[in-house]
Amino acid sequence: FLLNIQIQMAEESLKFIVLNPSDNVATARCTLKKGLKVMVLGSSIVIRQTIPGGHKMSLASLKKGQQLVKYGQIIGFAKVDIEVGDWVHSHNVELLAVGRDYSFCEDYVPIETVAEITDTFKGFARSGGRAGTRNYIGVISSVNCSASVSRYVADHFREINIAKSYPNVDGVVAFTHKGGCSYDIKHGHKILQRVLAGMARHPNIGGYLLIGLGCEVNQVPGLVKDYQLDQLHEGENAPTFLTIQQTGGVRKTVESAINAVNELLPKVNKFCRTNQPISKLKLAMNCGGSDSNSGVSANPALGIASDKLVKSGATSVFGETTEIYGAEHLLTRRASSPEVGQKLISQIRWWEDHTKMFGSSIDNNPSPGNKDGGLTTIFEKSLGAVAKAGQSPLSAVYDYAEPITANGLCFMDTPGNDPVSMTGLVSGGCNIGVFTTGRGSVYGCKPSPCIKIATHTALYDWMNEDMDINAGTILDGVESVEQVGRRIFNKIVAVSSGEKTKSELVGMGDEEFAPWMLGPTL
Repeated sequence: FLLNIQIQMAEESLKFIVLNPSDNVATARCTLKKGLKVMVLGSSIVIRQTIPGGHKMSLASLKKGQQLVKYGQIIGFAKVDIEVGDWVHSHNVELLAVGRDYSFCEDYVPIETVAEITDTFKGFARSGGRAGTRNYIGVISSVNCSASVSRYVADHFREINIAKSYPNVDGVVAFTHKGGCSYDIKHGHKILQRVLAGMARHPNIGGYLLIGLGCEVNQVPGLVKDYQLDQLHEGENAPTFLTIQQTGGVRKTVESAINAVNELLPKVNKFCRTNQPISKLKLAMNCGGSDSNSGVSANPALGIASDKLVKSGATSVFGETTEIYGAEHLLTRRASSPEVGQKLISQIRWWEDHTKMFGSSIDNNPSPGNKDGGLTTIFEKSLGAVAKAGQSPLSAVYDYAEPITANGLCFMDTPGNDPVSMTGLVSGGCNIGVFTTGRGSVYGCKPSPCIKIATHTALYDWMNEDMDINAGTILDGVESVEQVGRRIFNKIVAVSSGEKTKSELVGMGDEEFAPWMLGPTL
């Protein structure tokens, strides 16, 4: 797949990109006017309508109902007859049912880790052999009713600037949300508890407080008991558990929480960065605000970095189940076992049933911004999204916010919504994130730093205060996918060792904690 991208980009004209020899569409590098004559793979084609940059042109005459192919895979069907040189997009493309050959494990090839003793990063040693890339104190709200109190506590320590006295502490961050009560116990309640427990035990959290109201469904004592949050391991700092009603109200709870954080600060500050093996990294991969370049530049390059991490014994995890739809067969074929592949398909089937309950469908995507960027169907978007999974075998599939225990390439069932997806991945234990974007997402993520990659140079130049890496050099012909992938890998190691991301430098990440609100609110 990646090889085809590099070969075809070397051969075609500077105006279009063809990703696979079997493709019958090409992607425009820039906006091209009607009537322009172009050369694509040795053929002279006259453009029949103006084609916006990032959008597709037909390389063949197609009858209504015939397949449109990109990445060597079906991305849709002609809604009407299409001529060579036509602009191909939502106006003349539709989705029809496509049979997928899952062929569980057929392409599975075990990967041999090759980590050297020099493959290290500077991280914080944690209990259980884990390592953190940051060292935060968390103020975790069990329910929305305690969200303001949790926020007041975090804001207090932001205002007094703790960095001078406690240089090893990255900050005090409040994890607030809109749930915690009136939930169906079987659905949203359990997911929220899993998320909150995951944040409490996260390797980037050196100490934490858990604050509730007192009468909510998500009771603090129950959460502590069910997830054994009061059972400390060697090197862990004892948490504080508070409820507003038992403490005596808002003011008293804020004061008690501030005192608890003041006691934690010198203890958490004792953690220092030391050499940690790269195998202790857990990477969260996400793409948002995507465009047609995402699957050509940033995502394939991230796939190179992901493969390199996997070969070093680390873990690389991606999600967004609704955005691998139509490309899931590429993953099941390299699953490590039939059970792993089948779990992925069962998650796809759940989404099909779940969306039908609301009169919607799993293929109700891409978003308006995605379409403006040239993505026509969910199949096209999914094929580009899967590129960030690289070539490694799929070693495990997890439910939302489930603790990630396997090494290698993993998948987690998450919605396509970016903050909700990343919250699940981070709550599962990911201690570093990479987020690719073609439209310009400004996502930040505490407690795990998030590296943002621009898919094209124009975006990187325009939003350079928010983008960490420019993958547009691939489209510009300056670098190969492999070269950009190595740059991403090096940036992952540098950020894991303490280098600040652009989102950290501007203070992003306090509002992006968004647990999946699944099930009825009663």
